[in-house]
Amino acid sequence: MHTRLIKTDGLTQQVLEAGPGDGSGPLVLFIHGFPELGISWRAQVQAVAEAGYRAVAPDMRGYGGTDKPSQTDQHTILNLVGDMVELVRALGETHCIVVGHDWGAPVAWHCALLRPDIFRAVFGLSVPFQPRRAAGPPTPAMAAIAKRLGRGELYMSQFQAPDAHLTFERDVATALRKSFYAYDGATPDARQSTGFIAPGHDFVSEVADDAALPPWMTPEHMDEYVQAFTRSGFKGPMDWYRCLDLNWSLTGFLQGQKIHQPSFFMVGERDPVRHYAGQHEAGLKDWLTDLRGQVVVPGAGHWIQQERPAEVNAALLGFLAQVEDQKAA
Repeated sequence: MHTRLIKTDGLTQQVLEAGPGDGSGPLVLFIHGFPELGISWRAQVQAVAEAGYRAVAPDMRGYGGTDKPSQTDQHTILNLVGDMVELVRALGETHCIVVGHDWGAPVAWHCALLRPDIFRAVFGLSVPFQPRRAAGPPTPAMAAIAKRLGRGELYMSQFQAPDAHLTFERDVATALRKSFYAYDGATPDARQSTGFIAPGHDFVSEVADDAALPPWMTPEHMDEYVQAFTRSGFKGPMDWYRCLDLNWSLTGFLQGQKIHQPSFFMVGERDPVRHYAGQHEAGLKDWLTDLRGQVVVPGAGHWIQQERPAEVNAALLGFLAQVEDQKAA
């Protein structure tokens, strides 16, 4: 594995990559979520490369070693999909299989929706495909759900504030440690996050001060995250959330659209995201017309590719083999 910078159309992206770069191995693109980086995919990049594929995991727009546009409205789903289209081209490829986790999963689903000619299969982790709501943009709906449940405020609503990123930047190491702990499968139920923030608290203060590093997170790996986010900050990553309603307004042309490429979905049984996105799991087969698998990993939490690399790698390699066998047939 090695890291390098790649110049694409209007953006310089830092990527972690391994495997053949001569066109002999199919390209697999890995898209991370919040608050992560391309390095979150190391176990998958290694396994996929060893299986003969070309594996590439970028730091996404606003993150790590990739460029960070200052304007909030430059972080829409169309920007993010466009970055991946351009990355495929800059890598000298014409198509790929796309894998996404957390926020990277919606990006991967939209890659498949918008450019099926390039993204010929899609593997999503933790966040299921969510069709566009004809009833209106998401943030008012999220506020209404929180009010109805009487559970405070969903963290995505808090992230809409223009200064929300400062909460994370005041103490980057603590914010990251608490984030990873609160969404980890090894964290006891009573100490896991539900995604809903009690009045008077924020995403960081809601988590216990004695939150420990998850079992899979070494101090050295954690330090990589702390150094990267100390340099880059959290404004860009939170701008993804601030574009939620703008995304809705830009994607009316996708209303009712389904994904017809081969697809797969995997989630941890104890992933807190299921508290507010889990309802979409039941209807996946209605929107993913070639759904090859839907797996719930017992005991796993949100950081599934790092918590359970062996299980994720086995499922992913099996899916990739199916896609390649179908292509060859």
